[in-house]
Amino acid sequence: MSRVVWRNGRLATMAGDQPWGWIADGALVTEGERLLWVGEAEQIPDLDFDAEHDLGGAVVTPGLIDCHTHLVYGGQRAREFELRLQGASYEEIARAGGGIRSTVAATREAGEDELLALAQRRLDALLAEGVTTIEIKSGYGLSLESEARSLRVARRLRGADVRCSYLGAHALPPEFEGRQDDYVEAVCDWMVRLQQDGLVDAVDAFCEGIGFTPAQTRRVFETARRLGLPVKLHAEQLSDQGGTQLACEYQALSCDHLEYLSPEGVAALVASGTVATLLPGAYYFLRETKLPPVAALRAAGVPIAISPDHNPGTSPTLSLLLMLNMACTLFRLTPEEALRGVTVNAARALGLGDRGQLVAGQRADFCAWDIAHPNELAYYFGRNPLRRAVRAGKIR
Repeated sequence: MSRVVWRNGRLATMAGDQPWGWIADGALVTEGERLLWVGEAEQIPDLDFDAEHDLGGAVVTPGLIDCHTHLVYGGQRAREFELRLQGASYEEIARAGGGIRSTVAATREAGEDELLALAQRRLDALLAEGVTTIEIKSGYGLSLESEARSLRVARRLRGADVRCSYLGAHALPPEFEGRQDDYVEAVCDWMVRLQQDGLVDAVDAFCEGIGFTPAQTRRVFETARRLGLPVKLHAEQLSDQGGTQLACEYQALSCDHLEYLSPEGVAALVASGTVATLLPGAYYFLRETKLPPVAALRAAGVPIAISPDHNPGTSPTLSLLLMLNMACTLFRLTPEEALRGVTVNAARALGLGDRGQLVAGQRADFCAWDIAHPNELAYYFGRNPLRRAVRAGKIR
């Protein structure tokens, strides 16, 4: 197993008591896919090394983690963007047959190789900004065959560690019109098959007035519990459905969006240790005005993750770095909170305790940036200062 020393870095470890986990003159030692040692340069252990790399004074952070994406789909929805600018609401577009259903139609028409090529191009854009781990949801197939195809595509993607979430309860497909409970039953049946095929790491749902009721979401989560699968939830994006409290009954990994999160929802997150994932790209693109309760989350000590929520309808961005800036400018997070939101807290939102910080024993996922201080990652927008990304100990 190769042992490598990485010298001359300024480390934002995101661990310990110092702001940013800052080590002004630091170094790392990797052994295979893991970090063997992290610390002050003058204290590098006396070991035999197979290779040595000079980080050139770069700021080094953990590899970035995108914990909420809908990366596999066909088509695009630029026309809906125009309609919203003319005054149509997201709900009105969805109820008129647009929204998720239009992407479902395009996704069902696309072959697996076509979906793979489209998704790989999207992933490549995220990789270019330092993403080393990514979550990808299904939810644009809404049939057993199409959901399985989407999840297979996600498994085939290259360049990052991919975690797959089954989002069958995303919208009601046209063949189940008027039979929403029957569709929920089908979603639960398909979950069993998809897990048997090794395609599911977690289960998600859209609990909303235009999505699924809390009772229907509970049925999905009960099936996930029986299968031993962790759950996540699209919660309180457009209204307060109490979805967060429901998800926290199942010790959800994360609840995502949360613009309409109530004080009861905040308390539930605290009690269950669930991560609050905020999605500033969707907030911005939909021109929302209801802010998630960041101050209440912060005061309660709820871990906050950040993601672009890449999807064709409400957040077609492919820049996690832009989300750092938006999290600060729109939601008033600090730059350090924003960076934690795409490293250590994003890892928690995926149930991954082996990454998100630069400490011994973690995966050797890290990025070297051409900046003077980590706060510049949130300061700039439209600029990519990535100098080098390392995933599982290998330069990507």
